[in-house]
Amino acid sequence: MPTEPVKMGPALSGEHAEAPSIAALRKEAEGCERCDLYKNATQLVFGEGPGKARVVLVGEQPGDREDLAGRPFVGPAGRILDECLHEAGIDRSSCYLTNAVKHFKFEQRGKRRLHSRPNAGEIQRCSWWLGAELEKLQPEVVVALGATALSSLLGRRAGVMKNRGDLIATPAGYPVLVTIHPSYLLRIQNREDAAAERARFVKDLAKIAAHVD
Repeated sequence: MPTEPVKMGPALSGEHAEAPSIAALRKEAEGCERCDLYKNATQLVFGEGPGKARVVLVGEQPGDREDLAGRPFVGPAGRILDECLHEAGIDRSSCYLTNAVKHFKFEQRGKRRLHSRPNAGEIQRCSWWLGAELEKLQPEVVVALGATALSSLLGRRAGVMKNRGDLIATPAGYPVLVTIHPSYLLRIQNREDAAAERARFVKDLAKIAAHVD
């Protein structure tokens, strides 16, 4: 059962874009200049998945490969997410995948583009799109993958470590499942620790199937 609701974040409490469909929303978002991240990113990376998806997974922002491909979760973290969803009994193709921030924020180091975490202002401005996606989709459950997604959805009172594995009720009518971003698993060097965290991540994701079945 979902826990009691907490104060909502900007994606669930602020103003959002309006469009007749997800496709129209995507088209409208392509010219977004609501923050400065568009200036250096290759392109805006909008959400992807069925228009009637029962499950929405929200990450932080596009990575280097996503920025180049124009699609969410196609890099190393996306591959881990695919594998863990499969192990949890969930078909990725039935889910809608998106990010709290739609442009890649990075620091240039030589030829490499290194990920930089979006700030509160960027999360706030991009909630204009995330909130609209959720309003159109009306899913049965939303999964917050990591702190940035959680901040956009539930605000600063919720925490990944404090609420991990919880299904938190929202006024929107669907709960938010709190868990880590799959990129966290890529940063764990100890093999045993990595395996344990991966198993815990799969256990978190398995709660999706239990909720929508």
